[in-house]
Amino acid sequence: MKLVVVGSSNMDLVISLPRIPAIGETVLGGKSSMIFGGKGANQAVAALRSGGDVAYIAKVGNDLFGDNMKNHFEREGFRTDHILTDPNEPTGIAQIFVSEKGENSIAVAPGANMKLLPKDIEPFKDLIKNSKVVLLQLETPMETIEYIAAIAYKNHVKLILNPAPAQKLSEELLKKVWLITPNETEATLLTGIEVMDVASATKAAAHLLQMGIKNIIVTLGENGSLLCNEKGSEHFRAFRAKALDTTAAGDVFNGALAVAITNGESLEKAINFAAAAAAISVTREGAQPSIPTRTEIDNFLNLAQR
Repeated sequence: MKLVVVGSSNMDLVISLPRIPAIGETVLGGKSSMIFGGKGANQAVAALRSGGDVAYIAKVGNDLFGDNMKNHFEREGFRTDHILTDPNEPTGIAQIFVSEKGENSIAVAPGANMKLLPKDIEPFKDLIKNSKVVLLQLETPMETIEYIAAIAYKNHVKLILNPAPAQKLSEELLKKVWLITPNETEATLLTGIEVMDVASATKAAAHLLQMGIKNIIVTLGENGSLLCNEKGSEHFRAFRAKALDTTAAGDVFNGALAVAITNGESLEKAINFAAAAAAISVTREGAQPSIPTRTEIDNFLNLAQR
């Protein structure tokens, strides 16, 4: 496999509401649904539907949600022997509130995701060594992320780290990262520089560059994204789209980005491809149900260029 994605898999319990409840408030009138999610799974599915040659490694619980996920991944086209089962911990669950404006609020019970340990990754070392790109997030144990990063770095495999959910990271880990893709909140936490616009994102990206990361893409939502590396910095505008649900937009961006990079595209072309995929996803409800196919992305780009 050219691209290896390692990360979380959750069952998303989604409630659509007029507005996201404040603390202590109950808001009625929403509809509910159960949707396959988790940052790792979202990014892996996005990569696969974008036309990537993808392996996805994850851990679920020995329960109904875990069984449903394995069947789902098999239908998508993944090898299910890469989806491990923990005998004790339940499958990860995310409770997601989505407002009429497309805003979201998410609470996660990680369950089996936090039992994906280095010993579980060891049988897949050759898979990682022989890949072109490895894509990681932060919904699995840090020791596992550091273990995979060390394998990738030692074997000259490009490591893309989506540092979400936001948390502090060691300089030792960051030096092994070929490309990091924080949003405004994550970039702020990593650098101590409050990111609110392109100018502050540029300062934060320059700080990350000094920490040893070769390439930084700060995602700025409707304001697009910023690429920073030794060549300089460049701002990319977002495609216009009427947002219905932004739940998995960042994951779709990362999955599509990883595929384009794996296929040898420049970072500039990869960002354009990923931005198109993300723009399509926000017009649809749900995490994985919103993820577009390669044909849809190509058609979107063709129309945008006319």
